[in-house]
Amino acid sequence: MKVILQADVKNVGAKGDVVNVADGYGRNFLLPRKLAVEANAANLNTAKTNAETKVRRAQQEADEAKLLGAQLEKISVRIPIKLGKDGKLFGSVGGSDVAKALKQNHGLNVDKRKISIPDEVSSIGTYEAVIKLHPETSVKMKIEVVEG
Repeated sequence: MKVILQADVKNVGAKGDVVNVADGYGRNFLLPRKLAVEANAANLNTAKTNAETKVRRAQQEADEAKLLGAQLEKISVRIPIKLGKDGKLFGSVGGSDVAKALKQNHGLNVDKRKISIPDEVSSIGTYEAVIKLHPETSVKMKIEVVEG
């Protein structure tokens, strides 16, 4: 029996795959649980359209990430922070601070979880942040920690 999977099924296939399964397995397990639909002409056309849409959407997301990455590489962010004794930072600088500064100063929305600062920010100065915008796109940008 040929079916189109509607969800990932262990040892059978991933969502959207057209697979051959035993008649009993398809009729008694996959179809009643709505894990698959029968592979007739209408359902095959729908699955093909869904696959094309998924590919187009993934390409669009990658293109948008590249555009945002090009913008981020050109700018730098100033982050004012309080200083304690001996010029030490009072607190820390993290991805949330960079995301907030990007939103306020440049109007760019970047998820704070996608921002990492490889070097430890221990004093005033210029540092580099890595922003992972997409699985294939990551960008380095400069952040400037100043007294504020």
